[in-house]
Amino acid sequence: MTKPFISRLPLIQAPMAGVQDWRLAAAVCEAGALGSLPAGMLAPAQLAEQLDQLQQATARPYNVNFFCHTTPAAAPHREREWAELLAPYYREVGADPAAIPTGPSRKPFDEDCASVIEQFRPAVVSFHYGLPATALLDRVRATGARILSSATTVDEARWLQQQGIDAVIAQGLEAGGHRGHFLSDDLTLQQGTLSLLPQIVEAVTVPVIAAGGIATPAGVHAALTLGATAVQIGTAYLLAPEATTRALHREWLASPRARHTALTTVFSGRPARGMVNRLMEELGCFPVQAPEFPLAGNANGPLRAAAEAMGSADFSPLWAGQFATACRNAPAADITHWLAEGCSGSN
Repeated sequence: MTKPFISRLPLIQAPMAGVQDWRLAAAVCEAGALGSLPAGMLAPAQLAEQLDQLQQATARPYNVNFFCHTTPAAAPHREREWAELLAPYYREVGADPAAIPTGPSRKPFDEDCASVIEQFRPAVVSFHYGLPATALLDRVRATGARILSSATTVDEARWLQQQGIDAVIAQGLEAGGHRGHFLSDDLTLQQGTLSLLPQIVEAVTVPVIAAGGIATPAGVHAALTLGATAVQIGTAYLLAPEATTRALHREWLASPRARHTALTTVFSGRPARGMVNRLMEELGCFPVQAPEFPLAGNANGPLRAAAEAMGSADFSPLWAGQFATACRNAPAADITHWLAEGCSGSN
């Protein structure tokens, strides 16, 4: 089996912004797979600090992941309308509307990010929502990093290959967190992993990484049998002690509520899969008032914080894939070794 990502095992820990830091990535790397650090919510100085800690913890290759979305123009009217829709919930939990921040909470890959990559030179750099501008991508490529990006359709996979990336991540509809689509917002074009994966394998010549709803050795084996070169897994690590998953999120993952996930724009303005909670049920999964990604998250922040302080996850983004019930409360190394049982005899 080829190992285009250097790690001993053809397994990649999915980058999961908000529920992990360098500790999870380091533990997975030390277990023989490719650990990933999400950078979409980190300022350059924070990213450099995380990477410094990661490199002190492991000498093995790792991945750094960035968003490539287009920052939306300010829309004060729409953000006010969104805040007004959430106002009854603010009153219920005693949250302060004056605490709502302004501006985007997530930034796309830019020159500052490129400078950090040039400083630390990770073995792999991955992107979500397409790719950065050519000049920025060339700076990453010049460091010698392998470049990956998510594709949710065959057309996106072909486009990514045309840009010269090293591997495509085939993100199925089952995946937890944000959808990586970038050529079209039409969710009817999205497919499940076991349907999407073989079509992308046939359509491109670069290695293909399977992602979405894979959380057991059997799932790993199935993806590799269908032609994946490696498998990217996120949700299965959410209960690991090295993850920063909040206590309420962990409680939901360990309960029957983990069986029910759905795509929603209610927390960020962009479709993302999480466990269905009160805010999703009462506002609907796709409220028309939600501002564009990532601005919808501004008004949700103080609401979430106040509710969580009261022991409630009614207003929290509880990201998880469709096989969240497979989560194991075990060290990341043990989870990695367990998943690796599915690598034997494939391809």
